[in-house]
Amino acid sequence: MLDALTGLTTRRPWWVLFAALLAVVGAVVLGSGVADRLRAGQGTEDPLSESALAGDVLEEHFPDSRPNLILLVEAEAGVDDREVARRALGLAEGLAYEDAVAGVTSYWQTGSEELKSDDGSRALIVAHVSGTEDEAGPAVAAIAEAYGGEHGPLTVSVGGQTAVLNDIESTIAEDLLRSELIALPLTLLILVWVYGSVVSAVLPLLVGVVAIIGTNAALYVIAGFTDVSVFAQSLTIALGLGLSIDYALLMVRRFRAELAAGADPPTATAVTVRTAGRTVVFSALAISAALAAMLLFPLYFLRSFAYAGVTVVALAALASLVVLPALLTLLGHRVNSLDPRRLLRRRTGAAEPLSPEDAADRRWQRLTRLVMRRAPLFASVSLIVLVVAGLPFLRVEFGMADDRQLPAETESRQVMDVIRDDFSSTATGAVDVLVHSPPQDTDAAALDAYASALSSLDDVDEVRSPLGVYSDGANTRARTPVDALRESDDLAYLQVMPDPGVEDISPQSQDLVRAIRAVDTPLETSVSGQAAAVVDAQAAIAEQIPLALTAVVVSMLVLVYLLTGSLVLPLLSVLFNALSLTAMFGAVVWIFQDGNLSGPLGFTPTGFIDTALPVLMFCIAFGLSMDYGVFLMSRMREEYDRVGDHRAAVELGLRRTGGIITAAAVTLAVVLLAIGASRVTNTMMLGWGVALAVVVDATVVRCFLVPSVLRMTGRATWWAPEPLRRFHRAFDATLGEGAAEPVRPHGPGGDAPDTGAAPSDTTTGRPATPEEGPAPAPVAEPDRKNTEVAHVRD
Repeated sequence: MLDALTGLTTRRPWWVLFAALLAVVGAVVLGSGVADRLRAGQGTEDPLSESALAGDVLEEHFPDSRPNLILLVEAEAGVDDREVARRALGLAEGLAYEDAVAGVTSYWQTGSEELKSDDGSRALIVAHVSGTEDEAGPAVAAIAEAYGGEHGPLTVSVGGQTAVLNDIESTIAEDLLRSELIALPLTLLILVWVYGSVVSAVLPLLVGVVAIIGTNAALYVIAGFTDVSVFAQSLTIALGLGLSIDYALLMVRRFRAELAAGADPPTATAVTVRTAGRTVVFSALAISAALAAMLLFPLYFLRSFAYAGVTVVALAALASLVVLPALLTLLGHRVNSLDPRRLLRRRTGAAEPLSPEDAADRRWQRLTRLVMRRAPLFASVSLIVLVVAGLPFLRVEFGMADDRQLPAETESRQVMDVIRDDFSSTATGAVDVLVHSPPQDTDAAALDAYASALSSLDDVDEVRSPLGVYSDGANTRARTPVDALRESDDLAYLQVMPDPGVEDISPQSQDLVRAIRAVDTPLETSVSGQAAAVVDAQAAIAEQIPLALTAVVVSMLVLVYLLTGSLVLPLLSVLFNALSLTAMFGAVVWIFQDGNLSGPLGFTPTGFIDTALPVLMFCIAFGLSMDYGVFLMSRMREEYDRVGDHRAAVELGLRRTGGIITAAAVTLAVVLLAIGASRVTNTMMLGWGVALAVVVDATVVRCFLVPSVLRMTGRATWWAPEPLRRFHRAFDATLGEGAAEPVRPHGPGGDAPDTGAAPSDTTTGRPATPEEGPAPAPVAEPDRKNTEVAHVRD
């Protein structure tokens, strides 16, 4: 397979680039309108849950029970002033005549104290805007433009769920543009520093642009068939740039190394595709498997990231394996052109330094030898640091992100802040109870008993029907007859009003939902509302997590086995990846749930984190950790095949990939931190959290934990039973053998010192098995790499 790609890119590079250009132009045209197709809704509800199905019924039969638009009316003279009341009633009446509005309720129509602020200077007009999120959004935007602002003695601000979603969509769009303007120049500067060449530095960005443009086109098509969240665009940019840089770093560095060794450009490209290209294939498969696990969850928020993530990974890999080799073949030695440091040295007369690759080699050589000499110490300290960093996650609290993820200066956020501070929380936090079979006269006592049972629950202020209070505390007052309930097709509903101190979607409100559902009643009921949606989302996620984890772990075990031929390395790699995530989850709780650093980062802590976000962050971070693991293990396997010595393979593998992994982690962290500079808390949490996971994985895990543990596991690291070894050799032959270089002798004289490694099979480069007998002595071939390996053993 890799040989076929090599033939295509080295023999017809201009045709490959022309076809890629046509595809990119078509993707630009198709994907230009993708933002209009994406949904700004939270997407964190299970569409088949009790709360969602009951919500659909309420939306159809009792639309004014679920207001999604709020007008906050403020007047210096007070809301009870005659002129203020006249103007406000006019606003409410005008709103009721809007085509998209199904129901309007205001303080001036009902006199309800819950719709009036404590100081009497503000009051609410609440309404329901019909239609889907995509239909309601533009309608609310038009209403906000017409009704917001000054109206004589009134100042009107627009809030409510739909207004919040509109603001989230516009804020994310602005933040993504800003993050691109921040990330691209910084990334280019880092790549120029890493490569020492402007030409080499531009290539990863070209691959990233191709991947992002192609993914936008794919999302445009996908959004025509299913719901796709606007948040998925953040992942498209982060992974599109990050992985393209990772893959291009690997490919370009190998290409430059082959050129430096004397190969002509087509030969250098062929070796690059067969070695680094093989790593790219496995990395893309590993990351895609981790991201695809989100398709198992019913929440379209998570599924959207799977659509975007798998697509951008596949396109980044495809561009790296097809477009990039064609460019490298055409560029040849010009890939090293335009070194700004060389121009600076000419002006200053400074001496020619070591190449970036040679300088990095020496640093990684010293570090690796130190870690492997003190392997138990470094392994123990690394484990302790990672476990301690993850301890805060033990006190995690889950909820659903609300308006407080928006900046404090956003109008819809300000409206909701005023309601929380100056109004009863029941104005927006009611728990809806849908009664599917309202009792007749003979069964009226059942509804009375049920309302009384609900009112006696902890944290309940009162239970009401749409026409007034039904039950207040344990005593019934102002009881509404059963036939006064709004009924439609044998449906009716009650509203459970939490105590004023209970926030809408807090852990307390979730406990209240569970308590309501636990009440014993002969009536057929369903519970809905924001808090119920959170409870159902948690249940849906908890139900699918075992299957998702199993799918991710099994796919990783299989992929690492296919990559390395070992049965031990897959188990270790999954363990390493899991440990690399502990710091991320601990930091998420310590920073975003507990509110530490909320001032410098500029967000409002709520005391909980979004239920779906840890799943998303796990899949992304686990996949990226696997990416770096594949880089390292692939090169270690190649070196082990070449030299047949375990310690040498670990050291050389880390030396050859340490600089690549570090540079890739730095550039990806820059992209993620640019995404994390968003003013929307969920996006900020995603960017900062995954950036931390990437940095920890590239430093603590890959630099210290992996070499120290592999030093202790010894040559058992590469163990596999003979049938699996034969299968792996056949698989390698199909894909394209990863070790493109011939097996080298172990030392200057061709005899390997006694290091505990198995002797090498000169045909396959792998350690000989007892059944095969000892390998024949290799022919001595003095070489710079031979001397290097002998020096490793010293």
